[in-house]
Amino acid sequence: MVRRIFWMTVGAGAAVWAMNKANEASRRLTPDSLSGTAARGALRLGDAARQFAKDVQAGMAEREEQLRADLGLDGTAVVEPARRRPLTGRAIKAAPGAPRSAALPPSRSTPTPQIIASTPRQLEQRRGQHP
Repeated sequence: MVRRIFWMTVGAGAAVWAMNKANEASRRLTPDSLSGTAARGALRLGDAARQFAKDVQAGMAEREEQLRADLGLDGTAVVEPARRRPLTGRAIKAAPGAPRSAALPPSRSTPTPQIIASTPRQLEQRRGQHP
């Protein structure tokens, strides 16, 4: 008799637990609950992205400070500009026996064609003019 009461109590407890779980699941799966869960997830994602952007900005600022200090751009180092030396004796020379103008690039005084055909029809018309 005691065993029957024990098992009845266990069965009733299991039934209550199962009913509570089923009600909880049905509340979680309503459209309002699902949209609220999605909205909270989107807000968390937005917060995480914002925090990531702040971390990246902080890292960039820190690295920029390091680079400025290393390169002396923060005002701690005095760097004189490099002095230019005159370019003497570095001219390109022509081959032995060639005229001096052979070392120079070709001039732009070469004649360019005055008539440029843009379409086949214009080309045919111009051919007709000049036999």
